[in-house]
Amino acid sequence: MAVIEVTDLRCTYGDHVAVDGIDFTVRRGEIFALLGANGAGKTTTLETLEGHQAPAGGSVRLFGQDPLQERRAVRRRTGVMLQDGGFAGELTVRETADLWAKLSRRDGDVKTDLDRLDLTGRADVPVQQLSGGETRRLEVALAIHGQPELLIFDEPTTGLDPESRRRTWQVIGELVDAGSTILLTTHYLEEAEALANRVAIMRDGRIATAGTLGEVSAQLPGRITFRVPAVPLPPELEALTTDSRVGEHVLETYALQADLTRLLAWANSHGLTLDRLHARGGSLEDAFMGVVA
Repeated sequence: MAVIEVTDLRCTYGDHVAVDGIDFTVRRGEIFALLGANGAGKTTTLETLEGHQAPAGGSVRLFGQDPLQERRAVRRRTGVMLQDGGFAGELTVRETADLWAKLSRRDGDVKTDLDRLDLTGRADVPVQQLSGGETRRLEVALAIHGQPELLIFDEPTTGLDPESRRRTWQVIGELVDAGSTILLTTHYLEEAEALANRVAIMRDGRIATAGTLGEVSAQLPGRITFRVPAVPLPPELEALTTDSRVGEHVLETYALQADLTRLLAWANSHGLTLDRLHARGGSLEDAFMGVVA
C-alpha cells in the first residue's frame, strides 16, 4: 500500500520551475530518501507534501488524501521535521515538547520522546541555550511524538556529531520496526545508504534516477584501483583504464569479478604484488556525482 503518491508534480515560484513533473511512491513501512544538490527541488517537494503550498500541476496524496485540502486528517497521522523548527527561545525544552504534544493532538509520552533523543538532562534548559545539535535532536523528538504513521524528515542529522547521528539512525530504525513510514532528505550519502530502502536523486526539479540502492548502483561500472606495477598492463586491461592518477591505475568495468580475476591472474603470472589493490562495485556516491556533476 502506498502511503505517499506523487504524480506529475510541478511546483513553481513565479517563472521559476522548482519541481518539473516528478513521480514517485513511498510504500508503507519503508524508508525513502530524496537526494540531490541544493536547489534540486527536494525541500519544495516536501513542503508540498506537508500541505504548505498547492502544486502548480499534478497531484500529491498522503494516505490517499490531499495534504492541503484535507490537512487536519493528514496531519494527525504525520510527523514533520523541517530544516528549521523556529522555536520560541525562552521556553524550556520540556515546555516546548509539551506545547507541541498538545498541538499535534497525538497520544504519546513527552518524557519518552526526550529520553530517546538523550535530552532528558536538558529538559529545564531554555531552547535558546541549546547547541545546534541539541536543537536538531529536539526537532526530531517533536516530530516522532506519538509514533506517527508517516514521518517526513528534512535533513534530520545536519549539525549532529557522529554519536548523535548514529543514535538518531537507531531511533529511525526503531520507528520503522514499529510500523512508521519515513521520507527523508539528506546530504549525507552514508545516511541514505545506512537507512533507505529506496532512493531518488533529483536534478533541476526532475528525478534523474530512482530505485533500490542495488538498482541504482547496478547501472554504474565497478572500479579497480592499484599502484602502477613495474610491468605494463596487457591491452585488454589497459583498455579499461579511465584515470591514471599519479602512481595509480583506475580501471572501470561492468564485469568486476571477471576483470578482477583476469588482473590477478596476470599479476601472478608475472610474480607481481599489486599494492593498494581495491575493488568495489558502483556506489550511491557514484550515482549521485553522476547526476549532480
